[in-house]
Parts: sequence; C-alpha cells; structure tokens
Amino acid sequence: MALAEPRPPAGMAILPVLRDALAAGFVALALALPMIGFETVDVSGGGLGLETRFGAVAVAVVTVMVGRIALSLIAHGAAVPVLAVSVTVTGFALYRAIGGDTVSGLVGVAAAVLSIRAAIAAWRGLPWPADARLVVPPAVVGLRRALPAAFLALALVFPFLPFVDQRVLDIAILVLTYVMLGWGLNIVVGLAGLLDLGYVAFYAVGAYTFGILADSAGFSFWMALPLGGLLAALFGILLGFPVLRLRGDYLAIVTLGFGEIIRIVLLNWYEVTGGPNGISSIPRPSFFGMPFRASANEGETTFADFFGLEFSPMHRVIFLYFIILAMALVVNAFTRRIRRMPVGRAWEALREDEIACRSLGINPTNTKLSAFAIGAGFAGFAGCFFAARQGFISPESFTFIESAVILAIVVLGGMGSQLGIVLAAIVLIGLPEFLRELNQFRMLAFGAGMVGIMVWRPLGLLAHREPTIRLHPPRGTESRGAEGRGAEGRGAGQ
Repeated sequence: MALAEPRPPAGMAILPVLRDALAAGFVALALALPMIGFETVDVSGGGLGLETRFGAVAVAVVTVMVGRIALSLIAHGAAVPVLAVSVTVTGFALYRAIGGDTVSGLVGVAAAVLSIRAAIAAWRGLPWPADARLVVPPAVVGLRRALPAAFLALALVFPFLPFVDQRVLDIAILVLTYVMLGWGLNIVVGLAGLLDLGYVAFYAVGAYTFGILADSAGFSFWMALPLGGLLAALFGILLGFPVLRLRGDYLAIVTLGFGEIIRIVLLNWYEVTGGPNGISSIPRPSFFGMPFRASANEGETTFADFFGLEFSPMHRVIFLYFIILAMALVVNAFTRRIRRMPVGRAWEALREDEIACRSLGINPTNTKLSAFAIGAGFAGFAGCFFAARQGFISPESFTFIESAVILAIVVLGGMGSQLGIVLAAIVLIGLPEFLRELNQFRMLAFGAGMVGIMVWRPLGLLAHREPTIRLHPPRGTESRGAEGRGAEGRGAGQ
C-alpha cells in the first residue's frame, strides 16, 4: 500500500490576503461600532447617559482581521501553525474570562472555533495512503452503542449533581420541552416533508385545553394530559384536510394562517379563554395526589411530609423535570418505532416523491393526515405540560416566533435526525439562557455562533441519517464473501 505524495502548499500572495483582511475588518468596524461602541447608562439625578467602549470595538476588529488572515493561511496549507497559535490564544482568553473579562471570553470563543477549523484542515492534509480507509476499532463501536444508555443515566442523575441549582434545572426543563416540540414537528417536516409554519397552534390547543378544563371543571394535570393531546391531534386533522393538495410555499402560507387564526381566536374569545388576560391559577402536577407545598390543607399530606423530608421548592422543580423527561423519552421511543413501520416508511417515501407514492399504492391523504395528527398530538402534550409548569397562559406565549424557533430547531439539527434536534435545542434554547451573563453581548455571540453553524454545517448538525431500510448493501461490502452478502440481504429485508 503505497503512500500518497503530499502536495506542497500553494504559494500565497500577501497583498490579496491583506486586502481581504482589511475588508473584513471594515465590515466588522461598521457592525461593532453601533452595537458595541456605545452603551446607554443611568446617570445620577435621572435620565440616561452615553458611554463609549472603543477599546472593545478595536478588539473585535482586530479579532476579525486576524481570524481572516488565519483562514487564508489554513487554505494555503499552514493549518498546523494556526492550530498551535489558536489553541494557545483560546486557553489564555478563557482563563481571563473566568476572572470576569467578557471581551476575553468572546475572543476565546472565536479562537476556539478557529482551532476546530484548523484541526479539521490539518487532519485532512495528512499524507494518508491513497487506498486508506478509516477502520473503526470494535471498542469504539461498543462505546458508540453505549452512548444512549450513558446519556439516559446522565439525564436521570442530572438534578442531583452538585452544580445543578434551580436556575440550571429550569433551563433543562425548557430545553426538554422544546426537544419534545422539535420531535413532534420532525414527523411533519423531517419525515413527511410537509412544511408547517403554524405548529405553535397545536401547542396552544394543548395548553388551553388544560387551562380551560382546570378552571371550569377542576381537572388535574394527569386528567387533562391525554385530552390535550387528543384535541390537538383532532385540530391537526382539521388542518390537514384543507391543505392536502398544497405543496411548498402554498402549504407554508396556509399553515401560517392557521396558527394566526388560533391565536386570534384565543385573543378574542374572552368568555372561554380569558382573552388577553389569559388563564391564571392553573394547578401544578401532584405526586399521586400529594402537593408540593410547605403546609397541607385539612385531610391532605404533602410530598415532604410523606417522605419525611424538609420542604424545599426544588422538590417541585425536580418532579417537573422528570415529568418532561419521561414524556420526551416516550415520544422518542414512539417515533423511532413508528419510523420502521409501514406508515413511517410511507412518510419518508412521500417526502421524496409523492407521484411515486401514488404509483406504489400509497394513499397520500391518509399519510399526510397521520403525520399532521401525530405531530400535533405531541405538541398538545407539550402544551399541557407548559400550562402546568407556568401556572398561567396567555395568547402572547403562542406567537409565530415560537413556530419559527421550533422549525429552526428541526432544520438546524438535521431533517429527520432525533439526536440532532436535541443538540439544536441545546444550542438555540439552552445556550442563550446561559449566555445572559454576557448582557448586551449575548445575542451578538449567539448570532455569531448561528452564522458559524450555517457556514460549516449548512445541512444541519447531524445531516447524515441512516435510511430506515436498505434495498442494497452499503458500499464497501462487495469484497465480502457470499455469506456476508447473504447476511446483508437478510438484514435489509427485515
């Protein structure tokens, strides 16, 4: 097995690189000057004052220029020196950031992203043999198979870790809620290929189902949970009928209008929904009838009294965490199972070619309606939990921006990827919450991260997904014996 001759790096012209860096620096200056250079502050005696931070602007401009030059060096074969320098800068900047230097933290994040880019380029530039293939050791394969169990164990013990407080647990509950919503929309968009911009309507139906039933009939969370999912699924079928013949942009416009219709109905049907005032005093979930309160009413036993614990507000938060974790795991298991059933394969076939589906005898009407109904049902369950967690709901919680965020989670994670949606929910929902300490730099850092992901992973964080069924063995198995080919054929047919 001969070694491939490494190609020498192409010569790099200095002047074009400098001109490119200066242009990038000018753009960075134009963006950073109004966003970072000026800050309004309260002054003594009332009113607002204006402070300048031209030093931070200079750091941002220099960082962009140096990063642009580093990218040019990487493109011309100097990835290893760039990697060494960027790793050093990352460590030093993050060390300064621990002491409270926000600007150093942003520089450290930029240097860390550059380090990853340089490491990838250095890996690809190694003199690999011409016919070399990546052989994954059996230990790595076993570790990969054990990862789901490890993540599940981490999720179960997460509330009891030393660094987890109520704020961290609240963020985890919020992320899991959006993970569940993303998995529901993934059935409609990722598997069936139907663009839905009004998904928040089903979320609202589930929440208001619990709120109205609790306010008028005294329903508890556990009694209203299945009703919220079923009613949302019914609304999904009602939405599916008018849009069966629509595709693409037309389908998106109709679903967007449906979401706005639901929001306006909730806003104006004052006698039932409370209008803009919403519904308050929604009961929280109880543990087999035992409330999470410091003192019990007559004839009741609180959770802390039953288990002999000292009352803590964390008990209720931990209980809510395990509820949404269990709901998300059930949704994940259901989705993974139904994808391997005929209806799941019909969804994927419908996404690829609807005309071919008709020729194979698949009923597009039933296929679309099943996707809308199941995806909407999951949103209804999540909405019911949202109402129980918040204790108050109003139409302002179910605007179009929520649908856009859920759709962004599905697209960013990778269409049809379950694990990708989890990662995207952490990035889009959890990361901005943790970055609140950056104050006015929070959205700047978040936007920069989103731009980086879209540049380097335009198809999503986990765009590659194994097909549900293989009609032919994968490439690279042709050299195996007849027994191996037979095993592949039997595995594909199952």
